[in-house]
Amino acid sequence: MRLNVATRKGLFTLVRSADGWQVEDHSFPGDPVTMTLWDPRDRSLYAALKLGHYGPKLQRREAGGEWQEAAAPAMPPEQENGAVTELSPGQENTSVTELWALECAGSEAGDLWCGTLPGALFRSRDAGASWQMNQALWDHPGRQQWFGGGADEPAIHSICVHPHKPAEVVVGVSVGGVWQSDDDGGSWRNIAQGMRAAYVPEEQQFDADVQDPHLVVRCAGQPEVLWSQHHNGIFRRAAVGADWEEITTAPLSSFGFAVAVHPSDPARAWFLPAISDECRIPVDAALVVNRTRDAGASFESLRRGLPQQHAYDLVFRHALAIDDSGEILAFGSTCGGLWLSEDGGEQWQDLGLRLPPVYCVRFAG
Repeated sequence: MRLNVATRKGLFTLVRSADGWQVEDHSFPGDPVTMTLWDPRDRSLYAALKLGHYGPKLQRREAGGEWQEAAAPAMPPEQENGAVTELSPGQENTSVTELWALECAGSEAGDLWCGTLPGALFRSRDAGASWQMNQALWDHPGRQQWFGGGADEPAIHSICVHPHKPAEVVVGVSVGGVWQSDDDGGSWRNIAQGMRAAYVPEEQQFDADVQDPHLVVRCAGQPEVLWSQHHNGIFRRAAVGADWEEITTAPLSSFGFAVAVHPSDPARAWFLPAISDECRIPVDAALVVNRTRDAGASFESLRRGLPQQHAYDLVFRHALAIDDSGEILAFGSTCGGLWLSEDGGEQWQDLGLRLPPVYCVRFAG
């Protein structure tokens, strides 16, 4: 088993051995790596880079091979009918500035989805050699209501593909709600009903198009169940067609970015709380992981092995990961800490590395 850690200064790969977890490789030293994906279909590894003036880049390494540059998704300058791509007010930037989400699409190796900043969804069927923007979502009238949250423009950060019906895809937009397609991206509808946005006037707080999910995840074993760490708290959708339910029982704080759900038990989920949007540090400067095992009816704050004094670590939305067994979790922080648990979060071990700020953590076979 391996753990890929994307950071502000490269991609670190850790391997599990009899002596514990050790750094096996460090790729792209000095370069920001915003996202990584291991594709179990052909065992290739992808890394998305953000290279400032040079823009976003995508690298791919086949199993046992060397890194090779792939194409990066880019906004089409014109549509097929010759009309210039139209952006909604506040979305004047027609260049992709960051690759924010990368997921396997269908059953064939090399079939990929990518979400970007600004908020567009792309598809590649040739392992990143070429990309096509999903026009149905881009042209949807609801997109005109999207706006930037932490960034100036909206972004697609979550892509949840149904494990048994890959034509069913759910994406999370900051800020723009949660969108679902049942026909492989041919059409879309906003399914953020039940979410609450406290940052807009009261009469608009339950509008689906103004919701800011920080991350959306799907339970692989019961894929109708979705969890979201939202700007205003924690939400869960228990069934297809159901509204989201706000979970108000989380201790310390319900603000944060990351969420992980158990791969077979949809009632178990983990969160990394921070004080608030205005104060993005752990409550009382003590790093904890909040876990529910009963669909949010109650929570435990897990602390063993985590720093309980002078900890100012924020965990970004993609920096918490769970393996296929549901027992091994890992997360990295903005302060460069990296922790791992092999018992569902009961006990955490500091892997003893002084890393750059961590953007993304993902397990690989």
